[in-house]
Amino acid sequence: MLELRDVHAVYGRSHVLHGVSLRADDHEVVCLLGRNGAGKSTTLKAIVGLVEITRGEVFFEGRSLRGLATHAVARLGIGLVPEDRRIFADLSVLENLAVGARTGSGWTIERVFALFPKLAALARQRGGSLSGGEQQMLTIARTLMAGPRLLLLDEPSEGLAPVVVQSLAENIAVLKRGGLAIVMAEQNPKFARRLADRAYIIETGQIRFDGSMAALDADESVRRAYLSV
Repeated sequence: MLELRDVHAVYGRSHVLHGVSLRADDHEVVCLLGRNGAGKSTTLKAIVGLVEITRGEVFFEGRSLRGLATHAVARLGIGLVPEDRRIFADLSVLENLAVGARTGSGWTIERVFALFPKLAALARQRGGSLSGGEQQMLTIARTLMAGPRLLLLDEPSEGLAPVVVQSLAENIAVLKRGGLAIVMAEQNPKFARRLADRAYIIETGQIRFDGSMAALDADESVRRAYLSV
């Protein structure tokens, strides 16, 4: 479904990604692990055209995404849930969901409320009045309203209370069982372990590990080198 081949990307004059290659298949959850500043968010942004790719290719369902505008990438079926959530603080939960809606997507208000029941009780509240966990639910729900076939999650568990992280993991597991392909950028290996089929570790813009979660769990030297604080 998704494949990055030798992707190099820059922010202005800063060369951030140095030959990143990874893939995600249908019905699969892939986690991109790494410390702050390792290149996780930049990788997701490169996929959707938010940073400049200077070399390499990004393919989605066999089509090159390089050079496409972000809105064009979204229309092809890729949804990005950004790290900073980007909800509309002055709009209600319902209005935020309406902004993300796309005709024929297969996702309705009722369906996202079934996935996130707490949002139903908050439907008329302003987005800016929600807690961090509630805003994360809203951001994911709004992205789903467009009907993506591939969901990119940037640090979904960051800053959330453990009980909220547990609930979020259950929501993502439901999406996985429904057949949605998911790529998560995460710092939290414990959260990734609950959900991911495979993992990549990125450090200084380069992939340092590629394998199953079981293989990562078995390799203490890799975890110590690239994931420990």
